[in-house]
Amino acid sequence: MKCRVCREPAVIDLRRHNANFCAEHFLRHCCQQVERVIHDYKMFSPEDRLLVAVSGGKDSLAVWDILHELGYAVDGLYVGLGIERYSGESLSYVSDFVDRRGLNLTIVDLGDTYGFDVPGAAEATGRVPCSACGLSKRHVFDSAAVDGKYDAVVTGHNLDDEAAVLYGNVMRWQVDYLGRQRPLLEARDGFPRKAKPLVRLTERETAAYCVLRGIDYQVEECPMAIGNKHLGFKETLNLLEDRSPGSKAEFYFGYLKRAVDRFSDAEDRGRLGICSGCGAPTDAEVCAFCRLVSRSAGATQPVAFKARNEATVSKR
Repeated sequence: MKCRVCREPAVIDLRRHNANFCAEHFLRHCCQQVERVIHDYKMFSPEDRLLVAVSGGKDSLAVWDILHELGYAVDGLYVGLGIERYSGESLSYVSDFVDRRGLNLTIVDLGDTYGFDVPGAAEATGRVPCSACGLSKRHVFDSAAVDGKYDAVVTGHNLDDEAAVLYGNVMRWQVDYLGRQRPLLEARDGFPRKAKPLVRLTERETAAYCVLRGIDYQVEECPMAIGNKHLGFKETLNLLEDRSPGSKAEFYFGYLKRAVDRFSDAEDRGRLGICSGCGAPTDAEVCAFCRLVSRSAGATQPVAFKARNEATVSKR
């Protein structure tokens, strides 16, 4: 098996590209794919300040590393979810990555800052754990980006993630979600710009990138994600991809090219108001996150916790 570029021994085969790469040219390929997405969707410029939502997994560490290598000013934000030993182990991988590269990391612990963790919130509210987790992380990421005056929040969503989410949204015809499933969401109504530079790379490719770059990452699946429908959608698409390489890319990018503009999104609605509890944008008097905090704490009324710019954080 020879590298398509230099004809030296290859370390990975990419069936959907009908190509093999040596370590050097595979790493270059990953960076080029990210650069292409940034350029095609005009995500951000070299002068912008970026905040990466980092979890300790391969995708968020890979996108942080790639953007750093490309010369972007990128800081990281880790949210402590309080999930048994999993959260502590995940933070250790992030800390090791940061220490080796001398990067900036902000840590927001849900328990210290808001008085609850994801397992407790799921039990108190009856929410699926992944729902409480997603809501909490989105709120913290948005708040940190706005308060820190970052130009964009960057997440590590890869092609497998986006294809699986699209598959689920099409299966249930979630029109609002379909209208917002884009690699870039512009800032609006108090929400920051959100970018997904990894959408041209698969999970296998980000994992290989981390191995070749010597990046240790959290391999275990979150224990709270057992039974998550998203994982089932991934398995279904993996079977299709195995039989027809390139199917996921054709599905996702074909949707972006031919269909996404047919669906409206939340931007078509009226402007949002301000949450009376935390000051975040919302279409109700009290935002969903404040309601989650209140119910998790056992309160009968929404808790007006610390203002967004007073949240407890630690920096490395």
